Amino acid sequence: MKDLRILLPALLLVLCLISAFAQAQTCESKNGTSCDECLRNVSCLWCIPTKSCITYPVRTILPPHALCPLNDARWGLCWMNFQILIITLSVAGAVLILAIVICMFCCCKCENIGSKRFDAKMARQANKLRTKQEERRAEMKERHDEIRKKYGLSGQNPYSKFA
Repeated sequence: MKDLRILLPALLLVLCLISAFAQAQTCESKNGTSCDECLRNVSCLWCIPTKSCITYPVRTILPPHALCPLNDARWGLCWMNFQILIITLSVAGAVLILAIVICMFCCCKCENIGSKRFDAKMARQANKLRTKQEERRAEMKERHDEIRKKYGLSGQNPYSKFA
């Protein structure tokens, strides 16, 4: 059982190395063929002037000019050169980022407009409540004054503190 635990990761490592080596072999083995034949493997890059199929240099993001000029390099699609592909993806990414920023700005702006409306509504309600409260206070004062008159307490309160 312990041998199987050691053997299984070693076997997986060997298989990964063999598949990576086989992919590298397959790209270079398709030199002189067609672009379609080369690009069936996604790790391959086709160079038109030399008609060579090259393993894509993943260590450098873009293939170096000495390997193949960007205008003549094909990756993924034979009809689109690598330079146009990069420009297209860059523009699409910029448009996507710009759209997200605009949406975030609009959402924040609309939220502020909504909060101004909400604040105005709350201020109107507060004013309404304040006027009702003042009316009630005036009515209560009037009632208290009537009661004081009725019982003859409308004058100065004899129990109030002397100033």
